[in-house]
Amino acid sequence: MRLTVAQALIRFLAAQYTERDGVRHRAIAGMWGIFGHGNVAGVGQALLEAGPAAMPFHQGRNEQATVHAAVGFARMNHRLSAMACTTSIGPGATNLVTGAALATVNRVPVLLLPGDVFATRPADPVLQQLEVPWAYDVTVNDALRPVSRWFDRIWRPEMLPASLLQAMRVLTDPADTGAVTLALPQDVQAEAYDWPDALFRTRVWPVRRPVPDAASVASAAALLRAARRPLIVAGGGVRHSEASGALAELASATGIPVAETQAGKGSLRWDHPAALGGVGHTGTGPADAAARDADVVLGIGTRWTDFTTASGSLFAADARFVNLNIASFDAHKMAGLALTGDARSGIEALAWELTGHHAPPSLYPVEEWRARTEAVFAGDASGPPSQGEVIGALDAVLHDRDVLVNAAGSLPGDLHRLWRARDPEQYHVEYGYSCMGYEIPAAIGVKLAAPDREVFALVGDGTYLMLPSEIVTAVQENIPINVVIVQNHGYASIGGLSEQVGAEGFATAYRYRAPDGSFTGPPLPVDLAANAASLGLEVFTARTARELRAALSAARQSPRPTAVHVETDPSRPGLAPEAWWDVPVAEVSSRAAARDARPAYEAARPAAGRRPRL
Repeated sequence: MRLTVAQALIRFLAAQYTERDGVRHRAIAGMWGIFGHGNVAGVGQALLEAGPAAMPFHQGRNEQATVHAAVGFARMNHRLSAMACTTSIGPGATNLVTGAALATVNRVPVLLLPGDVFATRPADPVLQQLEVPWAYDVTVNDALRPVSRWFDRIWRPEMLPASLLQAMRVLTDPADTGAVTLALPQDVQAEAYDWPDALFRTRVWPVRRPVPDAASVASAAALLRAARRPLIVAGGGVRHSEASGALAELASATGIPVAETQAGKGSLRWDHPAALGGVGHTGTGPADAAARDADVVLGIGTRWTDFTTASGSLFAADARFVNLNIASFDAHKMAGLALTGDARSGIEALAWELTGHHAPPSLYPVEEWRARTEAVFAGDASGPPSQGEVIGALDAVLHDRDVLVNAAGSLPGDLHRLWRARDPEQYHVEYGYSCMGYEIPAAIGVKLAAPDREVFALVGDGTYLMLPSEIVTAVQENIPINVVIVQNHGYASIGGLSEQVGAEGFATAYRYRAPDGSFTGPPLPVDLAANAASLGLEVFTARTARELRAALSAARQSPRPTAVHVETDPSRPGLAPEAWWDVPVAEVSSRAAARDARPAYEAARPAAGRRPRL
């Protein structure tokens, strides 16, 4: 079959499927892209020729945002169906780097197809080419190597088949997935070649559920049986594996309490008897108390980041860890007993070994914490709402199957502590890379993956200003997402942290420059509601918590993409962190604020690093 490289690529991708538990999914369900001279005549022409049935296409406005949309789609599909992103060469390609890092950090599959320089070098340099005098085979796309799980550059048509198979291997392997980059020189994209018909036959990639070896499961069960204060920490792997039901059964049968990481929040419904809520620096009081007391900790599908471990200070030095994880790399962290396997299969194997066992009763003050949450949600309805009241309004309006998307700033911390997840897919917070700008394009990806769910993107003004461009895509395709814009006139999270570490809030507020050169003048007259309306959203505004609930309800009922704009009162913060996070304070300074902050940092630091590094 004689096709160009780009035509062969699209035809191949259209024939790839995954299958888990007998259910088949398109492996690459669509493509995002922005066209330039480096891909328009290759991949662009191939997409046009293939048609939308073979490969649906979505027109992006920023290449980074297209990756975020693809990640939102893949995460919502439990990593069983992914999307591809095509770009031109040069700046279009390097715009992919942040999105690629986010995908790889979070272990979420996305296929990146950046255009590249001419393989045949008819002219050198070409437009947007980076010249590296000591290495002619280096291009800007090499910046994608460290943030890709797999990378190749297709210098010749003959290279494509083997590379495509390797790309699909990584994209469909839950233990080894992330961003996959195939750099496509612009002349090679348009070059014709005689391809074997077998390349384009339907291929199904099985996504299996490997069970941890029996001896390790038995050892883990023995540790849990002997534990006086066991704890389960549920991570994102529980949700990727669709293991929430199995986890709930294990917790109910054994009475072992469950805390959740940011990625794992929603693994248990918030009112399950074993649910303690989020754990770590942004965790709840009961969950962090349980973590400090635990003598055996079963981590399921977690990477054990510093936010989960409170920078190594949360768990006791003699606590024993059991790590159930599909990735051996993560299963061996925390000097733990490794159970390498699928989360659901591993939970079921442990449940069998623990038949008849019930842990000592857990006496952590969950009801007291829930009462504190209610108090934050209720707040003062007479003026601008606090951020906690904004979350409370969303909690009141969103239905059980609605999805809330967030990623950066102070909102993830408040959400982790306060949100009451009622469905495994409701809480969609990207906190592996905590990338400002993720929320709006990711919400589009989530909505494409689950059109029967209402999707809300919760963004601060800083995030909104960083990457609002895909609002135009939502309007263009009438993808009815709901963007909730929280206006607090600056970087609230970093502003608070800046004060805490002695940096005095420097350059964290959106204010005019004052005569002394500081950013302490009046607030900037930025009207984000007007901006959202100018991009085509139906906009609702609110000044109080009551008005906010009404605006959210109206947005939810609208058939159009919407925005809800609310200005908050930053002087009323939410619940304080229950655990430490290591942000070093200047050891010497001429300013009093930094000198005063250092003793508190030094007092907290000795408790950190208690986990043995074996």
